[in-house]
Amino acid sequence: MSAHSSEELEAIQAVVDRVTSWQDGATEGTVLEELGKGFAETGVEVSDEEKKKLADAIEDEHGAVQAADVLS
Repeated sequence: MSAHSSEELEAIQAVVDRVTSWQDGATEGTVLEELGKGFAETGVEVSDEEKKKLADAIEDEHGAVQAADVLS
């Protein structure tokens, strides 16, 4: 189970959706950077390990990524 509250997961999902929608084909470094920027904007604390998992999922899935599933 994720250590994030449902509100945090909602914010994380919004960032993941935004990055996924316009990062198709981008390098992992770019995806990681954009995730970091998005989380900073929302004020949600996401560990480097969690960011890496989410970036990997975005790169692997090339479509909808469910943050709660990736972080569980």
